[in-house]
Amino acid sequence: EPQMLKLSMLNVHPIPAFTDNYIWAIVYGNSCVVIDPGDSDPVFSFLKNNDLELDSILITHHHFDHTGGLVSLAKHYDCPVYGPKGGHINGITHDLAENDEINVLDLNFKIFETPGHTLDHIAYFHSGSKDSLLFCGDTLFSGGCGRLFEGTPDNMYDSLNKFKMLPDETLVFCAHEYTESNLKFALAINPNNVDLIEYSKKVTKLRSKSEITLPSNIGLEKKINPFFLLDNPEILQKSEKFINKKISNPIESLAAVRSMKDSF
Repeated sequence: EPQMLKLSMLNVHPIPAFTDNYIWAIVYGNSCVVIDPGDSDPVFSFLKNNDLELDSILITHHHFDHTGGLVSLAKHYDCPVYGPKGGHINGITHDLAENDEINVLDLNFKIFETPGHTLDHIAYFHSGSKDSLLFCGDTLFSGGCGRLFEGTPDNMYDSLNKFKMLPDETLVFCAHEYTESNLKFALAINPNNVDLIEYSKKVTKLRSKSEITLPSNIGLEKKINPFFLLDNPEILQKSEKFINKKISNPIESLAAVRSMKDSF
């Protein structure tokens, strides 16, 4: 039984899918919103077991492991589906772009366009009096960022910068359990980062019991995530060695760190 995060009035539950995906479910009373339902089966089970109605579906990007279950869920529950503009994702009823705002389950979400992993990627940010929540799909991971399948290092740098500006206490709900492997890489290029060493021990312990490492928060990521530490001397030195030339700006640094991670 996955852990559950009790927020002021809300519960946010991870619904595990495939090998390492999390479909996030926000529960409010007997209604529920799901984010990135790549598979409908675990969502149907979750809703049935907890006697919940599906209020709406939020999509961050077009990849199948984030969208595969949306059509059958939306059809069954006759609910709206929010997602990136472009008309390229079957089943989306409400197109979203930068700075749009939506209200679901009494929650107001602001939309960020966050290209990098894909070009259509968006993220959902709720800033509440008690809790700030970020559903960031595959843009930001704890200790890492998404692979650059469609976007450029510039894209990813701008996207991560939007997150870096958010309040430190913002809870970060990523869509994969990648924390442990991300931290192995982070430690390899930033071995003297005390916060990273500490966090890594915690994560190893959680994963040894197959427990979830999320949500993270922005304050923590700013201390430990190499993609937020692009001007760190240790990371810069390793990056320059890897690409065998001088790095003159943070975008070059991000590109180098990402290519190191890809071949790690």
